[in-house]
Amino acid sequence: MPITDTQADRTAPYARPAEDVAAELSTDPAVGLSPAEAARLLEEGGPNELPSKPPVPAWKRFIAQFNDPLVFLLLGAIVISAIAWVLEGAHGAPVDSIVILAVVTLNAILGFVQENKAADAVAALSEMTRATSTVLRDGSRVVVPSSELVVGDILVLGEGDQVGADARLLSAAALRVVESSLTGEADAVTKTAEAVGPGTDLADRTCMVYRGTSVAQGTGRAIVVATGGDTEMGAIARMLDAVEEEATPLQEEIHQISKMLGIIVVVIAVVVVGTLLAMAEERSAETIIHALLLGVSLAVAAVPEGLPAILSVVLALGVQRMALHKAVVKKLTSVETLGSASVICSDKTGTLTRSEMTIQEVVTASGLAVVTGIGYKPEGDVAPDADRDGQPDVDPLAGGLADEVTVVLSGGALASDAELSVTDDVWSVVGDPTEGAFLVAEKKLGTDGHREERFARAGEVPFTSDRKMMSVLHTDTKHGMIIVSKGAPDVLMEHCAQVRVDGTAQELTEAIRGHFTEHIADMSGRALRTLGVAYRVLDEAEADRVRAEGADADFSDMERDLVMAGVVGIIDPPRPEAATAVAEAHRAGVRVLMITGDHPATAGRIAADLGIAERGARVVTGRELTEMDDDSLSAAVAEASVYARVAPEHKMRIVHALKSQGHTVSMTGDGVNDAPALRAADIGVAMGITGTQVTKEAATMVLADDNFATIVRAVGEGRRIFDNIKKFLRFLLSSNMGEVLTVFGGVVLAGVIGLSGHSETGVVLPLVATQILWINLVTDSGPALAMGVDPSVEDVMGRPPRKPTDRVVDGAMWGGVLLVGAVMAFSTLTTLDIFLPGGLIEIGVSTDDLDTARTAAFTTLVFAQLFNTFNARSQTVSAFSHMFVNKWLWGSIALAVVLQIAVVEVPFLQTAFSTSSLDAAHWMVVVAMASLVLWVDEIRKLILRARG
Repeated sequence: MPITDTQADRTAPYARPAEDVAAELSTDPAVGLSPAEAARLLEEGGPNELPSKPPVPAWKRFIAQFNDPLVFLLLGAIVISAIAWVLEGAHGAPVDSIVILAVVTLNAILGFVQENKAADAVAALSEMTRATSTVLRDGSRVVVPSSELVVGDILVLGEGDQVGADARLLSAAALRVVESSLTGEADAVTKTAEAVGPGTDLADRTCMVYRGTSVAQGTGRAIVVATGGDTEMGAIARMLDAVEEEATPLQEEIHQISKMLGIIVVVIAVVVVGTLLAMAEERSAETIIHALLLGVSLAVAAVPEGLPAILSVVLALGVQRMALHKAVVKKLTSVETLGSASVICSDKTGTLTRSEMTIQEVVTASGLAVVTGIGYKPEGDVAPDADRDGQPDVDPLAGGLADEVTVVLSGGALASDAELSVTDDVWSVVGDPTEGAFLVAEKKLGTDGHREERFARAGEVPFTSDRKMMSVLHTDTKHGMIIVSKGAPDVLMEHCAQVRVDGTAQELTEAIRGHFTEHIADMSGRALRTLGVAYRVLDEAEADRVRAEGADADFSDMERDLVMAGVVGIIDPPRPEAATAVAEAHRAGVRVLMITGDHPATAGRIAADLGIAERGARVVTGRELTEMDDDSLSAAVAEASVYARVAPEHKMRIVHALKSQGHTVSMTGDGVNDAPALRAADIGVAMGITGTQVTKEAATMVLADDNFATIVRAVGEGRRIFDNIKKFLRFLLSSNMGEVLTVFGGVVLAGVIGLSGHSETGVVLPLVATQILWINLVTDSGPALAMGVDPSVEDVMGRPPRKPTDRVVDGAMWGGVLLVGAVMAFSTLTTLDIFLPGGLIEIGVSTDDLDTARTAAFTTLVFAQLFNTFNARSQTVSAFSHMFVNKWLWGSIALAVVLQIAVVEVPFLQTAFSTSSLDAAHWMVVVAMASLVLWVDEIRKLILRARG
């Protein structure tokens, strides 16, 4: 449906000159807003955030805790208990019903608190990965959270940026924007600063950029005209309903386990209850009620109701802990994948190296100059190096070499969008680190002030991964209009016809090409990155065209017949911790591949220094990758670990080849073109410092420090988190299995252990429903959570990666769960038999009543589960190994012991939980019987270790 030309259309920002829009908003495009004015506008207009549904009130989230099948079961138990109380004469208070209701409420409170903790942890991670935008404030470029953008802000846009708000373009240089998230158009849209007609469709408003879109190429500046809900994306957001988050594979498996347990226990409960009713001498209402209470008790015993909440909290706390170590995992689900990473494909620059780009050498037609000093602080000298021994001569630059070095360094600084700044004597670069290296070297040379006075930018041809070069056009007060280019030397020389020698342009002969090629190979062999600089003075016709077409036009056709000025060698030394991290990855069975756009010799040298590959090992180039079919590529990635001169599309092919071989792949990236490969990888890793907003959006994990060692630490942390999940699963499942087998065994073996004959109905339970609820409340919360933050008791990096097909709860774990559960049931029922007369064990202490014997059995089961916390910390490692490293575990056990003693000895709790006081002999037997679970599992682990 066509858009009508209304008054609103005619006054819309896209239909008016950019100058008019800026004037209306009282913003100087060259200066931007002041910080004070931006703060005032932010307070008036509110944050730049999309409208969303109001948060669910706390009371509704609390009520939601009761929306669970298990809770419905417990509520049924309350009703059944109340009916039993009425049938028994309604004497006193309905203690069982009150206690079950209290425990259900307390469980809901715990679930509510745990859910809030998980939500807070995820919110903290979202804060760490929030989008940022570059704006002008008082004439300086600053990076601010996109949520703080205000109407009137001047956006500075570059390749890879995520557009933070709707804005009217003021200028654009070869600017292309991906708007598929808004318009559905897959191809990037070319943008200009020219106004379009009133009523133009959204997809055709070429002078506008919109929130949620991304810059694919080029640069530009724009003035913000709408934020938050007033943006086009905000209008769409208001029409969308919230999408339910899908369950992770881990959550699905745990759900299936709970479902399976539920089905098993229902079958057991039905069989037991049916058998009891069939064997009962008379089927009175009281008999039926007690039989149903047994069924409810079995259901309560079997289902680990706290498991989903504990899982969410453990994942959230683990991921938050990873964020403190500079690895910001955007989704909790990614922890599952991190633990199984088998290949890490890493960039070189900034990830394996320090990202402190420093020009060390300058090669021109006249010779070689050495630049001293490391880092962004402009301290050092530029001097000739006639002997090429790496140490500068004492004589200063002079003659043709001085002229050529000045052109190279000043030209490279001229063809730059970076800015060098200092705060408290700490120098930093805003923009590309390589461009910053030219600014620093130029300052060392002492010519930076002259460049700023002499040149004014008129246009540019942006860098792209395909072209491997960029150019700027400047008005020169001495020579008119010039073009300055920089890029990969081999690519740049193809655009050159001349070379600068002693202040003049001469023919670029094969001999001089060989001179440069020799030096480039030498520098690359010493792990220096090489970059060439060239220029040309435009003729009058070309200059007129630039002035006529403006900065937004495409001038790539002018990158011809250039004058080669020289080549710089830039060092980016390996991070000191990178070699150790590579060795740790190899020890963990994880392959490390270096994938870089640098020269093959540079890549091979750095890879050898870091231990990624042997010295002299094969380096696969992008050109080779292009020529390979899928079979050849598969063979290459199985063998080679170093890839150089690689384009983004090659990364995608490498990912697919590795995944086809069954690997779980981590891929790093920072540029906008890396985003597809990051999405294709199992673990996409974006650079937090140098990475574009687009790659951060596409990635699974963001490195806050751009450090390879952080990836390896994250893999180790992911393995530890996964191990901890298995620990509390092992603990919860075995503990609940012990409860099920205790109740089931107590009924089946009632005549053997002396339980029969203690009730007129003939239905006697080894534990009452409130006691089982108490066990779950005391042991399923604190100790399980403490195991979720347990330090490693095993060498998690000393074993190969986990296969994605491996189940969380495998056959070996189920075997251990059944064994421990059986031992718990044996200890509990044996304790009951010891203190209850008429059973299998007749000793002097078998003179207690049912309540006392049941209390001893109840306490034995609680203590057995507390002993089981040490068992569950590993499938094979002894419980006595690293026993005291987890203060939270010891604290939760101590609290559980105190609470259990209170339940046994405090009078009003005795009434609530049907307990009686125990003397010293009882306590000694209880502790001894409960400890059986520890000793039996130690024997099992010893046998497993003996088998290797």
